[in-house]
Amino acid sequence: MDKMNFLLAASEIWVLSMACFILVVDLFLREERKGIIHMLALMTLIFAAIITLRADYASSGGAAALAFNDAFIRDRMGDVLKLFSYLVLGFVFVYAKFYLRQFKMFRADFYTLTLFALLGVMLLISANNLVMIYLGLELTALSSYALVAYDRDSNRGSEAAMKYFVLGSMASGMLLYGMSMIYGATGSLDLATISAAAGQEGEMRLILGFGLAFLVVGLAFKLGVVPFHMWIPDVYHGAPAGVTLFIASVPKMAAFAMAFRLLQTGLGELHTDWQQMLAVLALLSIVLGNLAAIAQNNIKRMLAYSTISHMGFILLGFLPGTAVGYSSAMYYVIVYSLMSAAAFGMVILLSARGVEAEYLDDFRGLNQRNSWFAAVMAMVMFSMAGVPVFVGFFAKWLVIQAAIEAGLAWLAIIAVVFSVIGAFYYLRVVKLMYFDEPITEKAIAAPVDFRAVLSLNGVLMLGLGIFSSSLIAICMRAFAA
Repeated sequence: MDKMNFLLAASEIWVLSMACFILVVDLFLREERKGIIHMLALMTLIFAAIITLRADYASSGGAAALAFNDAFIRDRMGDVLKLFSYLVLGFVFVYAKFYLRQFKMFRADFYTLTLFALLGVMLLISANNLVMIYLGLELTALSSYALVAYDRDSNRGSEAAMKYFVLGSMASGMLLYGMSMIYGATGSLDLATISAAAGQEGEMRLILGFGLAFLVVGLAFKLGVVPFHMWIPDVYHGAPAGVTLFIASVPKMAAFAMAFRLLQTGLGELHTDWQQMLAVLALLSIVLGNLAAIAQNNIKRMLAYSTISHMGFILLGFLPGTAVGYSSAMYYVIVYSLMSAAAFGMVILLSARGVEAEYLDDFRGLNQRNSWFAAVMAMVMFSMAGVPVFVGFFAKWLVIQAAIEAGLAWLAIIAVVFSVIGAFYYLRVVKLMYFDEPITEKAIAAPVDFRAVLSLNGVLMLGLGIFSSSLIAICMRAFAA
């Protein structure tokens, strides 16, 4: 255990220490001083970002560095994903504080569970070993199961948590079985060693193929793609909006990183095999996700099916198996996390008097009640729909280019067609806000920090679109040799 190991994992150690510290501090705080927990959680994210940015972990100027017997890796891709995880989780904390206070659920449990989930996300992002991947995955999943059941008085939340737990356990079992087959074939848990062994022909390659199939099933569940999507609508609908906000954003970046580490770093030699599997999963997700979303009148379920579609688009970036393809998928998952946070932030903004604004009708006439936040929601919907100038358009453009690069022009055409079809349910929300009469004239009230962060989040949809080249360049550099 040398000093460099701890320096490389300094941000993870900091998040773990602060999560434990918040647990202890909460025991000594009176009810009226619980706001300190919120400040400590935000401070945790700020200092984690500083540690990540300042870590000079490689003498070669940003090259990957390994720690803990090569089980942990620090590289450009991991650092970028971690920094955006901190940013999005910061948005989540601000939105959730307002929600939890409104619904009388403001407890330290939310912050400790989300910080432990963040720790799992960070471990997944930096995993270079099958055991580390499984450790990060289960830490994130177990925290998420508890968060879904956060509202102890909600039967719907308890039911959603139980479904999530049962299906998540099955998916984890599939993933673990696939890992065991890969270990049996290669005799190693290290992804680099597995990659070297995967290039050999013979009986071992056949066993690796079976292991790969189970890995893809586990990954498909964690990403929430068809036909392993059944948990997403129920969990999004059943969980409190503040929790749905978290589940719909930060863990998606971890799922992308897990897919990259397993498929490219570990099993890149089997690219032809997993390319075909991902192409089918992407096709089914884009088609079913968009068609099912059209039929929803509950915005949380609509956004759930929208998530399924977006995850399908992210898979398009994996198909060519190139640095450009992976960078486009990474760009998409970052953009999606920001869009999703803003969308659920708007749901929380319109929730009042202990009732969630979870139906599309709750957005009727929003322009007449508050024209600025109607514009924010419109920017989010335009971005999700892939309307040009907004950041979502460039995300879709890049992954569709990746599908064409992979020689799957037919899949790219289908993605474009269903992107146009999917625009219907996003633009329906815009129509309700601007052309329908409001169901209530009550003014929208929210704290200054909530309004400021939500405004920033919405403006990013346009700003990152107009200045898209900067974020694209960051993602490209993350995969540069």
